[in-house]
Amino acid sequence: MESRSDVYASAGVDITAGYKSVELMKEHIAKTMTKGVCSDVGGFGGLFELDLEGMTKPILVSGTDGVGTKLKIAFLMDKHDTVGIDCVAMCVNDIICCGAKPLFFLDYIACGKNYPERIADIVKGVSEGCVQAGAALIGGETAEMPGFYPEDEYDLAGYSTGVVDKSKIIDNKTMKAGDVVIALPSSGVHSNGFSLVRKVFDVENRDMKAPLEALGGKSLGETLLTPTKIYVKPVLKLLENATVKGISHITGGGFYENIPRSIPEGFGAAIDKQAVKILPIFDMLAKEGGIEERDMFNTFNMGVGMSIVVDQDDADKAVELLNAEGEAAYIMGEIIKSDEKVVIK
Repeated sequence: MESRSDVYASAGVDITAGYKSVELMKEHIAKTMTKGVCSDVGGFGGLFELDLEGMTKPILVSGTDGVGTKLKIAFLMDKHDTVGIDCVAMCVNDIICCGAKPLFFLDYIACGKNYPERIADIVKGVSEGCVQAGAALIGGETAEMPGFYPEDEYDLAGYSTGVVDKSKIIDNKTMKAGDVVIALPSSGVHSNGFSLVRKVFDVENRDMKAPLEALGGKSLGETLLTPTKIYVKPVLKLLENATVKGISHITGGGFYENIPRSIPEGFGAAIDKQAVKILPIFDMLAKEGGIEERDMFNTFNMGVGMSIVVDQDDADKAVELLNAEGEAAYIMGEIIKSDEKVVIK
């Protein structure tokens, strides 16, 4: 017998739409399955069997985050199949900073009205992000909340767990002056600073689909919706073949907030501004918003999604390894003795 509640439907919650959403998303979730998955979609909890072979002291590492007001751009563009990648990226890029391999992911979607095809599109993006990260999508929740969210809007958040051997956790104890800071390019604005982005570009009153020469013929909406890059696989490959002293995921707060999180007291990062490959969208933001350079570097990733610190003698090898994994990595600075955590010049 099919579960149905007319009285619940009269309050704005259609539980049959939820069942349809689950059916539509199953094909996407199936692509993320790894050998550790022990449960199917629809249970009360996601089960995952840990493979601890070769680990002496396994440490679980967890991360959680959302997509933020970038979702407003998805609403304006009526495009919902990429924000799930952002959701996964914001979690797994964080946990890789200590050397952990992501194992599984769970998502949470809250909406004013459950449109099954839209929910399936969102989960399609989540699944793609999981594939890119090598993580399994083992569970999630879709909450229909009429009266709390507008019918055409939703929020999206996620959670990931990874594992790392205690002896291989990345710390900064051996970091010293002269170590090299490597940049991994971002794909765009990623998923931070969108409250300012939306204000500067006045997105609700602008043609978001018109191609712009400044953006290489792409529209502003298309450029802003470019998914956050997931760095898990290339970084894991680097960790297998080189000694890494620190990793920072460049998110909200830009260079000034995030790079110092992987640097010990008494040291700072001297960044060569001329080396940073700033993307056109950031030049456009600075110009239209009248935003000073320091504020730009203190808010956005400026074209650098992740920074990695290695010994000077290992720098060329590290860049080569990363480039072989599809990253256009480059050296953008060095570690110095300093009370100032980030010096950009």
